[in-house]
Amino acid sequence: MDAQGYITKLGLISHVEGGAFKEVYRADAKAVYPELMGHSKERNLCTSIYFLLQHGEFSAFHRIKSDELWHHYDGAVLHIYEIKPSGELGVHRLGKDLANGEQMQTWIAAGSWFASRCELENNFALVGCTVAPGFDFEDFDLAQAAELTQAFPEHAALITTLCRL
Repeated sequence: MDAQGYITKLGLISHVEGGAFKEVYRADAKAVYPELMGHSKERNLCTSIYFLLQHGEFSAFHRIKSDELWHHYDGAVLHIYEIKPSGELGVHRLGKDLANGEQMQTWIAAGSWFASRCELENNFALVGCTVAPGFDFEDFDLAQAAELTQAFPEHAALITTLCRL
């Protein structure tokens, strides 16, 4: 199936950070997680989404207050760029080609800034993202290039390329 087929069949809609998504799971059970990165209100135990990026699109740098587990479903490798609070840059290659260093699952630590893109021309990546404690837009920060560059000047070129603000 091609990208448009997945968008239609799965009912994906535009995401504020870029790409297309649909929430597929939100745990009914909730808890308060005050000890984790400033969670001060009740959160669902877990949430998950489908997420699709096509070549030429990107998911802009953002961070959340929970760990996020990524799963590759179809299409090309997805590059996920993670800037840890220490400033260390990691590049996760989410895909199925294990012989060439791709991973079918990877995770981003709570509080890291991260962005992603499908870099293979005329292709797309369909992935899933599972967040625990569950995702809430109150815990979402979309990066502003100037502020993120000031914090991590060594990554200025990448930040400029993968920010919308």
